[in-house]
Amino acid sequence: MRKLSGNESLKTEFLLAGLTDHPELQLPLFYLFLIIYIVTLVGNLGLVILIVLSPHLHTPMYYFLFNLSSIDLCYSSVFTPKMLMNFVSKKNVISYAGCMTQLFFFLFFVISECYMLTAMAYDRYVAICNPLLYKVSMSQQVCSGLSLAVYAMGFAGASAHTGCMLRLTFCHANVINHYLCDILPLLQLSCTSTYVNKVVVLIVVGINITVPSFTILISYVFIITNILHIKSTQGRSKAFSTCSSHIIAIFLFFGSAAFMYLKNSSLGSMEEGKISSVFYTNVVPMLNPLIYSLRNKDVKVSLIKFQNRNIF
Repeated sequence: MRKLSGNESLKTEFLLAGLTDHPELQLPLFYLFLIIYIVTLVGNLGLVILIVLSPHLHTPMYYFLFNLSSIDLCYSSVFTPKMLMNFVSKKNVISYAGCMTQLFFFLFFVISECYMLTAMAYDRYVAICNPLLYKVSMSQQVCSGLSLAVYAMGFAGASAHTGCMLRLTFCHANVINHYLCDILPLLQLSCTSTYVNKVVVLIVVGINITVPSFTILISYVFIITNILHIKSTQGRSKAFSTCSSHIIAIFLFFGSAAFMYLKNSSLGSMEEGKISSVFYTNVVPMLNPLIYSLRNKDVKVSLIKFQNRNIF
């Protein structure tokens, strides 16, 4: 710590409180989240490799799924190793620079996931509502442009939050009531005004939840309307099956994220938010590859071909 003035000190490191302070739960939770992390790494990395090596999956839908798996793989790795350390160490220290870096990359990947799910909804809309124009509407240039826009939104949102956080002074308590450096727990520790930060949270988080949610909702209104006009029962079932995995992923991610960020930052709501955040930080990245592989015929066929090619 370096001196600020009088008896105040400017914090140069923080302690992460972790998910729980009950000693008897630490080891079981360590093994639980270690398993979740391993499944997340294996599932997402496996899906990325499968899409790259399977020409059959070189389509816009799987291009976006490749990006989604890459995002999940990266953002779960931003905080999980530190989270696991918290379960087996007495003090989980993180430097100020490390905390701000973790905050930036965590937000970058989370916001990018919001918009990647939105791009995937648009892809399904074009595939089902305008199938004859699909190859033109979802050309390689369009897909690349959408991906670039997704990551640009992630960078802009993460920069806005992190930039506002860097202007704050932390000079009293240094225990972050979370298992990662997140916006709301950090705001509770500031000894300077957080009014601007809270306004930025409302605006940026509001935009990054409402715009993708509204876009996805409109896309699926058109998709469902179009599907209901399909006369063949088999055709309707096939169309619904291509969207069901995406719908499940959307509800899991946006529901838990909205609960965390759009509640007030009182101690009670922070504890609830910390539990809620487990879903979109740990559970969703683990479930996404399982949802998209187990419920997707093309992925299962490609996996079988890939296995057979390696065996023989």
